Order: sequence, then C-alpha cells, then structure tokens
Amino acid sequence: MTIPTTANTAKAPALKQTLGTLQLWGIAVGLVISGEYFGWSYGWASAGTLGFTVTALFIALMYTCFIFSFTELTTAIPQAGGPFAYSKAAFGPGGAYLAGAATLFEFVFAPPAIALAIGAYLNVQFPALDPKLASVGAYLVFMTLNIAGVQLAASFELLMTVLAIGELLVFMGVVAPGFSMANFVRGGWAGQDEFGAAAIPGMLAAVPFAIWFFLAIEGVAMAAEEAKNPRRSIPIAYVSGILTLVALAIGVMVFAGGAGDWTRLANINDPLPQAMKGIVGADSNWLHMLVWLGLFGLVASFHGIILGYSRQIFALAREGFLPRFLARIHPRFRTPHRAILAGGAVGIAAIFSDSLITFGGQTLTANIVTLSVFGAITMYIVSMLSLFKLRRTAPSMARPFRTPLYPWLPGFALFAAVVCLVTMVYYNFLIFCVYAALLALGYLVFLLGRGKRALPAAAAYNDEKGMP
Repeated sequence: MTIPTTANTAKAPALKQTLGTLQLWGIAVGLVISGEYFGWSYGWASAGTLGFTVTALFIALMYTCFIFSFTELTTAIPQAGGPFAYSKAAFGPGGAYLAGAATLFEFVFAPPAIALAIGAYLNVQFPALDPKLASVGAYLVFMTLNIAGVQLAASFELLMTVLAIGELLVFMGVVAPGFSMANFVRGGWAGQDEFGAAAIPGMLAAVPFAIWFFLAIEGVAMAAEEAKNPRRSIPIAYVSGILTLVALAIGVMVFAGGAGDWTRLANINDPLPQAMKGIVGADSNWLHMLVWLGLFGLVASFHGIILGYSRQIFALAREGFLPRFLARIHPRFRTPHRAILAGGAVGIAAIFSDSLITFGGQTLTANIVTLSVFGAITMYIVSMLSLFKLRRTAPSMARPFRTPLYPWLPGFALFAAVVCLVTMVYYNFLIFCVYAALLALGYLVFLLGRGKRALPAAAAYNDEKGMP
C-alpha cells in the first residue's frame, strides 16, 4: 500500500525538501529543551525530589515508547499534518479533526508562555524593557525568521539547541563539586524521608510538570514534508532526540536537587541559576554566563514550536479544515507564511490578555499551558490508536521503520497517556471542561463545513499561482 493521498493533497501547495538528519535532530531537541530550564521544579513542590523522579521516569518511559511507535507513522505517512494525517488515514475525517485540533491546542498555546518567559528574562537584564513588548518582539523576530526559509530556520534552531545543551552540561559541571545525594533524598517523598501512601497524590499531581520535560518533541513530524529523506532521517532524529532529552532531564534534575536545599528551588521559574548560586555565589562569572545563556534554551523551543504550529495550520488549511487562504505558500521562500502569522496573532493576543483574563484563580497563560498539555495527551492517544488501526487495516502499507516490540511499546504508550489524561482531568477539571467545550464547538464548525471541504485544495494552489 502506498502513502495515503487524497484529492485535496494531490495538487496542493508543496513545501521544499531541504532538511537533513542533523537539522531534524536539532528541531526534535530544540522544541523541548526549554523544559529542562524551567517548569519541572514545580513538580518538587507536590511530589518531592524522589517522588517527582519516579513520576518523571514514568513519563520518560511513556515518551520513549511513544516516539519509537510514532516514528513508524511519521515515516509511513511523511506529511506536514503529522498526527492529523495519520488519524485521517486510520479513522477518516472525524479522527483527523480530533488529532488536528488537539495538536493545534498543543502547538499554538505553548509559545505564549515561552515568549513571556523570554520577556521576563530580558526584563531582568534590562529593567526598563516592558516584558510584554519584549515577548511580542520575540514573536515578530522568529516569525520573520521562519518565513525567510525553512533551511535558515532549521540551521538557526540547530545552533540554539547545541548552545543550550552546552549550557546544561556546564551547569552540571559547575555544581558537581557541591553535589550531595543526601541533599537530594532528604524529604524526597513529598516532604517525607520514607515512601508512603501519602506521597502518591503528590506524585500524580506532578504529572503535568514531568510532561513539560518532553512536551512537543513530536513536532518533528510536522517537518516531514521538508526532510530530504524522511524514511531514513526521521527515525535517527527521533530516537537520538528522545535519548538526548532523557539524559539531560535526569542530569539537570539530580544535580540541581543535590546542590543544596532543594525546597528553595520548588515553585520558582529559575531553578538552575538559583542552584548554581548556592555553589559558586551570586557574583560568579559562571552564574552570569548561565543567566545570559539561559536565553538559548527558551529561544530554541520558541522558534521550533513556531515551525511546528505553522505546518499544522498549513496542513489543516490545505485539507479544508481551516480557512483555505492559510494554506498559501510564500512564492519566494516556499514557507507557509500565512499560517506562521495566524498562529502568532493568537499568541500575541494571549500575551496582552494574560493579566486581563483569569480562570480558576490562575492567569490566562497558566491556563493555556494546561490546555496545551491536554491537547498533547489527546494527540498521543489518538496517534497510538491510529497505529493499531493501520496495522490491522493496512498491513501492506510501506513502513520504512517498524515499531520494535509491537504491540507492547505502543500499548504502554497508550496506557500511560490514558493515565496522564485521567490524572490531568482530576486535578484540572475546570480547564478540562473548557478544553472539551472548545473541541465540541470546533467539531460543530467541522460538521457544518463538510460541504466546503469537498472542494479540492487545488483551488488554493491556483490562488497561490494567480490562476482562475
């Protein structure tokens, strides 16, 4: 069986195939690496160091199994829609809608939080600079870079990723002389020295912060159409990427927790500089370097996720699930410029609404991060179901990479994703209701627009070329 195509994609606008294996690895790691710098330490507040380590290892195992399984889908159906394309092949338009909408939640709602972190970081260095204006400036700079060409964008992403990894290794090396395992394990089970049933609720509540370690690595799938040899390069990029991230996550967490009193690092946005400060002092050049270079990790993830959301919007518009004009490709740079701008408009609106809209006692940004995680988990579930369905209904489909230990690896990834979803619903029920309502509203619009989607996307291609 050949890769599924439809009338909508056969003559649709095409992206330029320029990305190599190393660039795809840079995208895979860069999409996620900001999660090594901030966010994860909030899990210590509820689970403790040891409790959160167990939670993080469970999530790391889920992501590892998921990536080995997801790679089969990405290489068999290397289309910019990623999960949207896989679910369409497996379950038809309804499944495509659910996967596409969930992926949009993940990739459109994560960048505003990272942009605000960039703005806050720059505000520390330049107090006169408005952090929201700096956040908007970040959007404008990196949307422009993404529009200018995928080769340029991917090369920049690779540079930022390598610098960010180097900084994390420097952090571990600098704090290593002051590391003590006794510091790390003290009160490590939700404040207790010994494991007990009382630690379990805190470990479950920490699931979203463990997911933050790896959230968005699957975004490489959205660059599949732009890979030179996706059937070979994507498996290498995915597998090496997840192994890189697991090693960095464990190293950063253990060295930070063992550098002193880990309770000082819980519930703060800058655990690495604070951990280093306790070892080398506030005036150390190492500390100043870490603070300055910390921007690389944020930029790598922010820039990479812009690439991811734009390809998802482009793919959905190309198939008629979003307004057709969003599938237009820039005539010179061959990038989906309107999709890039559309996702940026949503993010900038969220930035300026952050302090104006609150829900459940939290700011808008805090809530949309949770919405992003809900979208990711939903997409993981639908993708694993698609893998099982296509193995059964399309056994002859070309699969350059086959999931090892099938069905056990995708089965565990599916089980773990369901556990995460149930846990997230329990601890974030109001946000889940908002998420479900938005999905339902979108599905209604989806049903009402079925007639328009019957038109071939060749019309979008003709619009792009100025043809009637």
